Amino acid sequence: MDWSKIKTIFIVTFLILDVYLLFQFMKIRDANKYEINTAASFEEKLKADEIEYKELPKAPIKNQYLTAKPKFFTKAETAKLKGQTALLQETDPTLEVTLDKPLQLNSKFEPSELASFIKENILYGEHYQFGEKNDKKNTITYFQHYENFPLYQNINGMIIFTVNADNQIISYQQTYLEGIEKLTEKEEILEPLKAIETLHQKGVLKPKSKITKVEIGYSTLVGLAASQVLAPTWRFIVDDKESLYVNAFEGQIIQFNADETSKVE
Repeated sequence: MDWSKIKTIFIVTFLILDVYLLFQFMKIRDANKYEINTAASFEEKLKADEIEYKELPKAPIKNQYLTAKPKFFTKAETAKLKGQTALLQETDPTLEVTLDKPLQLNSKFEPSELASFIKENILYGEHYQFGEKNDKKNTITYFQHYENFPLYQNINGMIIFTVNADNQIISYQQTYLEGIEKLTEKEEILEPLKAIETLHQKGVLKPKSKITKVEIGYSTLVGLAASQVLAPTWRFIVDDKESLYVNAFEGQIIQFNADETSKVE
């Protein structure tokens, strides 16, 4: 083949390649520009709706799925409980406990009040953190945690204290997840601002709201009788009273029912 023709073919080939690379560069640049503009416009929407939030984590966060199984407490374990009467059920992992002497609470409850009681008088008490107080149901709930990450609203990993009319704890229900293992490798999770955007778009985050706390934990993705799969989950506490949850991998809003979790697309 003539050298001049070969040279022409190479020149044309490289020109086509250059055009393709330029097209890809422009495409990526426009996409990044769109993401920046979208973020900016969303923040403007929040400002217009008078929605406030504290400073959000900025660095990319990685997390993973976990697997765990419900624990069935034993008579040997409940024998360690002093000043308490425990009821075990063979087919139910929930431990029902009644205090022999009611535990008086202060008029304005602070989680620190129960810290020593939980640690010294409840099985595996060091594995639970304060979750929420429900004045309508007269309950105080503590979530089990794993590596300092709370397991949100997990019926197989929580303590629910019952408070009477005299502001005393008279009993509690306890469940515990054991054999917690990492199921997958770590991956980047959804940015918290994107999760807030989902809440806003779905109308769950109302105008004039204030997000007073943002944290990451886990919620049940798949719950079976013998085991569970737990997914990283963003928790947004609004106006210091309401908790909103978003799956940190899939970006779905999570609504908790009495005995299961359901997702809203």
